[in-house]
Amino acid sequence: MKTKIHGFFGMVALLCVLSFWIGTVASEAFGNPADIALVKLSILKGMMVLVPAMMLAGASGVSMKWKGLMVEHKKRRMKIIAANGLLILLPSAFFLSNRAGQGNFDAWFYSVQIVELLAGATNIILLILNMKDGITSARRRLA
Repeated sequence: MKTKIHGFFGMVALLCVLSFWIGTVASEAFGNPADIALVKLSILKGMMVLVPAMMLAGASGVSMKWKGLMVEHKKRRMKIIAANGLLILLPSAFFLSNRAGQGNFDAWFYSVQIVELLAGATNIILLILNMKDGITSARRRLA
């Protein structure tokens, strides 16, 4: 049961980060300033889903007490994911939503957005790698 809970919340977290990233790129490529502001506000609100999902995925992962090289890799990646989220992505979400809401699309806005996109892409890749390792570990335990 714990593996299903862990997998579910891990997938929710991945889908949140992926949708935030795609929404940002799509609104910049095809939208107008109002669209960009809406996406930035939606990302900020979406943190109310992402943050608990990450916490529940982490807590359920730790509670399984699995050992092994893949688990160690997942833990190392999670430290990077958490640091990116807390130090870059969450503050960026507040900053960008505020700036976009004011219609202030200046060099600071785009500089922070580039950093946010890079950190988000990093987290997407790391979350996918964690999911892949989690699936592999679960299959090995069933075999």
